[in-house]
Parts: sequence; C-alpha cells; structure tokens
Amino acid sequence: MEKISKNEAKERIEEFFKDIKNKSPKEVRKIKKIAMHYNIKLGDKRKEFCKRCYSVNLKVKSVKNKIKTTRCEGCGTINRWKIK
Repeated sequence: MEKISKNEAKERIEEFFKDIKNKSPKEVRKIKKIAMHYNIKLGDKRKEFCKRCYSVNLKVKSVKNKIKTTRCEGCGTINRWKIK
C-alpha cells in the first residue's frame, strides 16, 4: 500500500462510494482495508455492500419494526440494520 495522507484516503473513499454499483467485491475489500488502515469510519456506507462477501448486489427483503432486512444476491447472507 502506498503512503497517502488520511485526507487523501477520505477523498478516495468518498469517490469510490459515489459509483459503488459498478464495483467488484475485490475493489470493495480494498477500500475497506484502506478505511481500516487509516481508522476512517464508513458509517452508513457499510450498508451498501455485503459484510460477508463484499458484493454490492443487495436486495431489500423487508422493513418492519424499525429493522431493515437485506439479502445478498451473491452468497445469500441476510443483513439486518436498525432504522433511526
């Protein structure tokens, strides 16, 4: 990994998530690794990809009781998120 500043890393992450639908799991894994290295919180951006296989193909299954449930098209993992 080349040396970049924390601000440059933040900019790269922002640019990456603007067009995430056209990204591969390998690219998502790389960006997440950069965020972890520079201790940058992804926040709501982490809900845009599968936490198991890093695929961006998520399908909203249901929203009830303030919990959003998504299912990954790639591996079938179910992700649940609290809605605030």
